[in-house]
Amino acid sequence: MKRKIINIDEKKCTGCGQCIPDCPEGALQIIEGKARLVSDLFCDGLGACIGTCPEGAISVIEREAEAYDERAVMATIARQGKAVIKAHLEHLIGHGQKALYDTAIEYLIESTIPIPDHDNTSYPRKSGQKVPKQTVQKHTAGNCPPGPDAHHPFAACPGSSARSISRNTPAINRQPSEKSESELRQWPVQLKLLNPAAPYFDNADLLISADCVPFAYAGFHTELLRDRIVIIFCPKLDSDIEGYITKLAEIFTRHTIKSITVVHMEVPCCGGVRYVVDQALGQSGKMIPVTDKTILIDGVIAP
Repeated sequence: MKRKIINIDEKKCTGCGQCIPDCPEGALQIIEGKARLVSDLFCDGLGACIGTCPEGAISVIEREAEAYDERAVMATIARQGKAVIKAHLEHLIGHGQKALYDTAIEYLIESTIPIPDHDNTSYPRKSGQKVPKQTVQKHTAGNCPPGPDAHHPFAACPGSSARSISRNTPAINRQPSEKSESELRQWPVQLKLLNPAAPYFDNADLLISADCVPFAYAGFHTELLRDRIVIIFCPKLDSDIEGYITKLAEIFTRHTIKSITVVHMEVPCCGGVRYVVDQALGQSGKMIPVTDKTILIDGVIAP
């Protein structure tokens, strides 16, 4: 696609690095003594880095470039702390990028990362609509709503709210069922530990599961895991989501995968399992059939 993107004049660039701090998206790095645009994916083309270049080596041009991915950018920015997140949000709002700003806020909500206080008074809105400073008004359906504490907007997130689950039959009266066998066919199971070249992925049916699912769903082994290779991770608590996408894409690329079953809990943040799978499929260019299953908190599979 043709879009606006940063261009660096290598003849003018001295490699001073003053542009780097003003690119929280991580699109710029100093390589071999010159500032380089390392990823079209991370450059929004808004030019925050231009004003700090003392040599005038940076400009915005329009050319064929990979589409900017705000979610991929937020995965990088979130690891850099509150100040960088704040700067990025204000950068988007300051340039009128309402859709990208909303995506960034949604990513923070889904990842249970507190939204830092920031100036969003220029948030694009209808005439007469008031948006109080430092308060995010837009939260799309299905995302965790803000809690009562403005400095910790995830206090009411259903993914972390405590609850008791009642069972009709008291445990003392339950008859032990016939002992079931494990259906696990490989080790390890955590995505972080898996070797993408492992031979058990050849011609495999994959079960890609949020790691809470086996505890919530009693039929995990017999109904979900049987005859499948399992991959588990937590899209909410694990930090290297971009690394997970890359590793899954490598698995999909290296092997013939017959099918993918994605299973996650009903809480909104757990939907990130499907996001990781979809992004990995996009990177790999593979067309693999995907079945999506949701486990309710009371331990039953959603119809």
